[in-house]
Amino acid sequence: MVPQRPAFPLAARLLPGRFFYGWYITVACACLMFVGVGVGYYGLPIFLRPLREEHGWTTAQVSWAPAIYFCVSGLAGAFAGPYIDRHGPRTLMLAGMTVNAISAAFIGLVDQLWQLYLVYFVFALAFGMSSSVATNALITRWFIRRRALAMSFSSTGVSAGGVILAPTASRLIDVGGLELATPVMGALVFAVAIPVILFVLVWEPGLMGLRPDGDAPRAVPPPGRFRDLHEAQLRTWTRRAATRTVAFWAILAAFLLVLVAQTGYIIHQVSFLEDRLGSRSAASFTISLTAFGSILARFAVGIFANDVDKRLLTFVLFVTQATCILVVAHVDSVPVTWVVTLVFGFTIGNVYMMQSLLVGEIFGMVSFGMVFGLISFAGQVGSGIGPIGVGYLHDWSGGYSGAFTALAVVDLLAAAAILFARPGAAPPSTAGDAPRE
Repeated sequence: MVPQRPAFPLAARLLPGRFFYGWYITVACACLMFVGVGVGYYGLPIFLRPLREEHGWTTAQVSWAPAIYFCVSGLAGAFAGPYIDRHGPRTLMLAGMTVNAISAAFIGLVDQLWQLYLVYFVFALAFGMSSSVATNALITRWFIRRRALAMSFSSTGVSAGGVILAPTASRLIDVGGLELATPVMGALVFAVAIPVILFVLVWEPGLMGLRPDGDAPRAVPPPGRFRDLHEAQLRTWTRRAATRTVAFWAILAAFLLVLVAQTGYIIHQVSFLEDRLGSRSAASFTISLTAFGSILARFAVGIFANDVDKRLLTFVLFVTQATCILVVAHVDSVPVTWVVTLVFGFTIGNVYMMQSLLVGEIFGMVSFGMVFGLISFAGQVGSGIGPIGVGYLHDWSGGYSGAFTALAVVDLLAAAAILFARPGAAPPSTAGDAPRE
């Protein structure tokens, strides 16, 4: 069980008390996602081609590394979710970020395929324990009415990792190869993550005598939609009850499919665009532009996402992403490539945010880790299938156009699936479900 003693970390004693502490939690989660996802996710497309060229491996062989990374990290997150619901994420995050840093440093030292796969296996376990399930569970506990805005801020760390760390890693590879770039990235993970976990994070607002969103202790939610939403947040779901709903399977299927397409494209984006744009540096900059686009769009969507039908908003994002992939694959124009890369960026960060928001809205905060862990696992499997599938299609056809067209079709199937993600009935038992405060 989560400890019931008050929790006032060092940051709570040093930072201005006039701001709701949940916003400091949001910034802390952004920092953790900056290094965790910035190195783990956005580092993958930067490392892909150097690994292939340095060791003479094929695209398909190298693509198994991110496939392992995504599938294993998803499985780790699924097991971590229920633990986080019961005990909070601190212990897992400390262990996971430490191993994350060490694993990242070892990527540049491998010289055999089995070593590469082993490093990515351990890297994935660490990521699954410490990153998206844990940070999204934190934000879900601290916010209800302003959850979309808070998640838009915290998720900015993901995009900032692409804007800053992707070109940094590329430059380090140019200077000293993977042997220089990966240890530097690993050291950065450790230097940022460990102090944040130790000195800033608090599992839930009740441990500091606070309420979600900074509401007054006995505040009653206003009548109507927000009162219903607040009540839904306090329900407890068992795994069996959640998996018997149409909404669960609709979200799972939709995000499995969309992440097949999204990650399959992103991991091969640099390799595909290097010839069109003339250099690895220019192609790597498309990762930064994509991430920058996701920052802009996520802030915009975060402002109004709680007030619209999240299913329809997600549907629009999926269709837009499919269109962008098709245009990049079949329109050989440098200016168009840059524009579509930016628009594609508008979708990617919001895809992950909408996954969290849909789970939080339908299944609440008490069982969020368990439900989100399962759905995230499916999405991570999709993220693993995408790169390896593109790798094989590339090697078979001798190019990326056919593979990217297939990804666009998968995106459209995801758009159809998400329309079935409607809130359903309450779970069979909701007694004793209030958050422990």
